[in-house]
Parts: sequence; C-alpha cells; structure tokens
Amino acid sequence: MPSKEPPRRRVPGPARPARPRPAASGRPAPRPAQARRPAARPPARVRTIRLGSPKPRLRLVSLGLTLVMVAFVVRLLQVQAVDASAYAAKAEKHRYQEYTLSADRGEITDRSGVALAASVDAYDITADPKLFTPEDAKVEDAPEQAAALLAPLLGKEPADLARKLRTPKSRYTLLARKQTPQVWNQIKDLKKVYAQKAKPANGGNGVSLLGGILSEPSTKRVYPNGELAAGILGYVNAEGRGAGGVESMLDKDLAGKDGKIRFAQSGGRRVPTAGSQGTPAVPGSDIELTIDRDIQWAAQQAITEQVKKSKADRGYVVVQDTRTGEVLAMANAPGFDPNDLSQANATAMGNAALQDAYEPGSTSKVMSMAAVLEEGVAAPDTRVTVPNRLHRGDRLFGDDIDHPTWYLTLNGVLAKSSNIGTILATGQLGKDQAEANRVLYSYLRKFGIGSPTGLDYPGETPGILAKPEKWSTSQQYTIPFGQGLSLSAMQAASVYSTIANGGVRVEPSLVRGTKGPDGRFTAAPAPKESRVISEKTAKTLAQMLESVVDDREGTGNKAAIPGYRVAGKTGTANRVDPERGGYKGYTASFAGFAPADQPRITVYCAIQNPTKGSYFGGQICGPIYKKVMEFALKTLHVAPTGSAPARLPVNFKPNP
Repeated sequence: MPSKEPPRRRVPGPARPARPRPAASGRPAPRPAQARRPAARPPARVRTIRLGSPKPRLRLVSLGLTLVMVAFVVRLLQVQAVDASAYAAKAEKHRYQEYTLSADRGEITDRSGVALAASVDAYDITADPKLFTPEDAKVEDAPEQAAALLAPLLGKEPADLARKLRTPKSRYTLLARKQTPQVWNQIKDLKKVYAQKAKPANGGNGVSLLGGILSEPSTKRVYPNGELAAGILGYVNAEGRGAGGVESMLDKDLAGKDGKIRFAQSGGRRVPTAGSQGTPAVPGSDIELTIDRDIQWAAQQAITEQVKKSKADRGYVVVQDTRTGEVLAMANAPGFDPNDLSQANATAMGNAALQDAYEPGSTSKVMSMAAVLEEGVAAPDTRVTVPNRLHRGDRLFGDDIDHPTWYLTLNGVLAKSSNIGTILATGQLGKDQAEANRVLYSYLRKFGIGSPTGLDYPGETPGILAKPEKWSTSQQYTIPFGQGLSLSAMQAASVYSTIANGGVRVEPSLVRGTKGPDGRFTAAPAPKESRVISEKTAKTLAQMLESVVDDREGTGNKAAIPGYRVAGKTGTANRVDPERGGYKGYTASFAGFAPADQPRITVYCAIQNPTKGSYFGGQICGPIYKKVMEFALKTLHVAPTGSAPARLPVNFKPNP
C-alpha cells in the first residue's frame, strides 16, 4: 500500500508587479497615475568669503626677515670687525699648540774638565687612568695587577701606584719622574708581552693590561762620582732646578733658557703642511770649578776614615792654593750621594766646611801672634815666663796640661800652644786691656773673621766676632787663644793661606770660569786681594809654625813630611753644644802649609766631637794633614824643599 506523502508547502516568493491587462479594444491600458512631486525650491543663496589683501602679510614677513638679516649682519660685523682680534685669538688657541722646549743643563767639571755633574736622557713614566677602569681594561683589578708589575722597576710601593692608576675622572697621572732609558725599555718589553697575550688568537680579550702606561722625554741630573764633592756640587730638585751648592749658586747659568715651538693641529694631530714657528732652547753654560778631583778624593777618603774611627759627629778638610786662593778640595764627612737623595741624611746634605761656625781653638793663635809681631811688641825670641795658672778677670786660666813654670820664647809659646803665654803676649798690644782688645780685633777682621769669604756660597756663615767693647771679661782673654769667636773651616784655611802668601789675603775662589753654548771659555773675575801683615811678619810666622811640626817639643810633629819643610798648628777647643747651649766635647783641628820656605798648598782639617780615642788635634788631625798634603804635593809636582828649617829657639834658661 503506497505511503502517503505529506502535502508540499509552497513558500511564497517575492511579489511580482501586476502586469497591466490589455484593454478590450486592444489599446494599452493607461498607466496608473503617479504621486505628484513637490515643487522644487529655488537654490539657497551661497555666501562668498572674500580674502584680505596679501600686502600686509608680506610686509610682516618681510619685516621679520629683515630683522633676522639685520641681526646676522650685526653679529657678523661684531665677529669680523669689532671683536675680530679676540675671536682670532681664540681660534689660534684652539688651532695651534704650543710646547716648551727644555734647555739642556750645563755640566759642572773639575779644573781638568772631568765631569762632576752632567745631564742624561730620562723619561717621566705616566699613565691614562681611564684605560685601567673595569669598562676599558675588561679586568676588575687592572690597577693592582699593573702596579705589581711596575713597582719593582720604578722602585715604588705597589699600593701607591695602584692608587694613582685609580685616579677618578682623569686621563693623566705621573707615576715616576726621571727614569733611565733602561727602565723605560724594560717597561716597553713588558708592554709587548702583555699586548701579545691580549690578542684573541692567544685567548685574550683584546685589551693589553699595560696599554695605558706611557712616557714623556725628560733629562736626569747625574753625578758620576757619587759622593765625591757632593757638599760642593749640591743637587737639583724634582723640577730640575738647583737646590743646594753650586747647582743652586749658579743655577741661572747652568739652567740655560727654555725655548718654545708652536704648530697647527687638527684632531689632536700635527698638520705637517702648516709649518711651525718658535724659539729654540739655549743650553746652559758649563761650569769649571777650581777643584782637583784627585785631591778631592784623597781629602774625602782621609776625613771619612778618621770620622768613623773617632766616632765623631762630622769632619772637614779644605785644600787651597796659597798663591791664587783657588780651592783645590773641600771634603765633608759624613757626606751624601746626590744621585739618591732618598737615602741621604738631612744633616749631611749641606757643605759643613762653609756652613758650620765653631770655636777654632789654638789654630787661631797664629792671628794673635801675627798682631804681636806686626805691632812690634815682641819677637820670636822674646822671653815669656809661663806659670801653671794665670788669674785674669773672673777666671783662672791654664794650659791643656798641668806643668811647672815654663820658660818659653814667643816661638815656644806657639810651638807648645800655651794659652797662658798667648794671653801674656797679646796683653802687650795696648797700654791697657781695652786697647789691646781693639788692636787684636782689627787684625782678626783683616784676616776675614766675621765676614763672608767671598765665595757667595749659599748658606755660608760669616763666623761670629763681637765688637771689642762687647767682649765679656773672660772673652778678653779667651779670644786670643781661639775661644769666644767662631769661624768656618774655609775661613780658617784662608788665614793660613794669607800667611803663606806673604801676608796678602786672596779671597778664596771655587769657580775658574764658564763655557757658553758657543764653546767659548770665560774666566771668572780675579779675586780681591788685601794686605793683612807685612811680608817680613809673614815669613817670621812661617818659621815659627815650622817649630810646631819640626821641633821635638812641638805639638804637631805627626804632620811632618819627609823631604819637605812643613808649617802648621794644632788646635783642641772646647765645643759648643747647640742643643744644650753649653760646652760639650771638643773640636780637634790642624792647619798648615808646605813647603814652608816656598808655600804652594794650604791644608786645614777639623773633626767635631770625637768620642773614641784621642781628641787632640795633633793626634787625630795631624795624620790627616800629612796624608792629604803628601798627595797634593805629588799631584801638583811640587819639588821637595832644598833648604834646612830655621829652627828658632823654643825655650830659654832663666837667670839664676
């Protein structure tokens, strides 16, 4: 039985417009009437905007442009006309670099031209701290690592170098001054090693640990002979200027004149085509001293050995040409090495032979005897009875040893170095003690006591000599035998050179001349001369001084030199202790010249506060005098004496 299908629902489609039916007559039916459109409104009236005239706007713009141009023109006139020079100067400053050309410091030589002080090439070791920061070095502790490598080469503490390498916000720091070329070569070798290690091919990070270490050319003052003549030469400071001795005294001549060079630069580099201009540096002059290096060496060896042996505070030896006043040697002990001032004792860095003022003791008696002889109040054979003690003023005076009454000639008073005999002799210089004091004072002054020697040496002492009206009661009697006045070793040597030179004092000289950059030698001015005593008195004194050395009763026979006649005098003085303000210890000394009949050389020696062994001048300074004098006589080829000594009498027999 067939199934019944449900009826299909028709989905209504869109309504179709009804087609007009044809009319019965066959004519098309008329169209339905359409809705009437409203009548069109007339178009609205459009309002037009009329633009203003462009002329005012153009005028305004033109005015603005004109003002701008006027401003530019005014500024241009200011830059190119009004302030042209100022801006040109600023441009010059930034475009051009100017550097100082350091002048070469002159040499200091001995009288034969042997260099005692010279300048050599050196380097200041510098660094760029920025290159040691962790960001640039790629290592956190780069300053410490670099400092550990450099410290042994530069002689610095690693901590100090590391601190400088860590200088914040700086592109420059000075690590060490005036290093030798050898030191800089060692640093360069290290730099090469670490630059090789830094290459990536070798496992490095491309940054050299020592890449920031640099150098600047400089010069260094060197003293080829070390301590030899250091007291005379002095030294230079970190800036290269003289700071002591001849280096300071003649710094202007030695230093020369720095020059300048000016050149164009761009981007930190020199522009080769722009040329350069400037003034060249003028080298300093060479200074030739009167010093003989060999005699200086002998004097320094002798005094150094004796100061150590006697455990003394210090000592000095002066050697002088008696005819010209030239200083052949001036040695001090202890000394210092000007090449290494860090190891020097501050108390030894001067020239004590010129700067120490001390009471000379009996070596000063020769001036008292000169006054007595020159004034004609006594002669070498004048008899002087010398008791064991002498009461004068407020003191009881004695000689260095107790003795019975001595019966001495004036020559014997000097030979045996009697204080009492000297007081008695100088008391005859005036009708009363006050007048005698004035006469003695005048001679002391003529011998140069209380005045600079004429060397113009920095820090030189003039000595101490009060005017006679200010002498105390005791000084009236102590000054004649060398206590109560003070002098320097150079002044003491000059006294004996005056006697050796026939009574004419020639100011000591230390500089023979200068040699300029042109090689021309200019001799130093001739020293001043003045007559102190007559030639006759000087010759008599020389004979009396021979008795000190030649006579068996003399105090200076340890200074005798075989083949030569020697004139000399011993000295043993109480020493003023500047710390305590009183006397403590002794000053031992010996002074003299040779040959006594035709003098050529004066030697003076003094030792301060000997504490071991003898403290008498004849015992510890006499041998030094002999050693230095023998060496000097041979060095200068002085012939032995051909005549016999005068042998003046020392004693006399009293009448029964």
